[in-house]
Amino acid sequence: MKTGHTESAGYCLISSAKRDNTRRISVVLGAPTDAARATESQKLLNYSFQFFDSTLVYKKDQSVNQLKVWKGSDNLLNSTVANDLYLTLPKGEYANVKAVISSTQPLIAPIKKGQVVGTVKFMLNGKIIDQRPLVAAKAVETAGILGRAWDSIKLLIQ
Repeated sequence: MKTGHTESAGYCLISSAKRDNTRRISVVLGAPTDAARATESQKLLNYSFQFFDSTLVYKKDQSVNQLKVWKGSDNLLNSTVANDLYLTLPKGEYANVKAVISSTQPLIAPIKKGQVVGTVKFMLNGKIIDQRPLVAAKAVETAGILGRAWDSIKLLIQ
């Protein structure tokens, strides 16, 4: 919690509350009194808990999708998110969210674990509401000379 007061900004308060493993933050600026800033902050926090839900979309290291890898010791690579990914939306809206996944193409080895290999965009009513990077779930080493040559030929034809 952080409080403050100046003549130009009025009474200000930054506070947070946690319920059922969900933390919300409230920022109140320009309140006329000390009591008003506390009351308004409480109203904001109660409103957010009453009308919004936070949903776990992907857990850290959970496979999001498989990507084709060229010139690598493996042909496929799982992508994941670097940290647990939550979306906080008005209650009932999560069912309308669409995840759109794009990947870096062509994805050519070597690839390091944790390297960004794509993006997941979350769409609601045709608008992007959030986007996060997708990362390599494991490292992929470079293939031998024949594997690299064969994949180079396939990339030229493709």
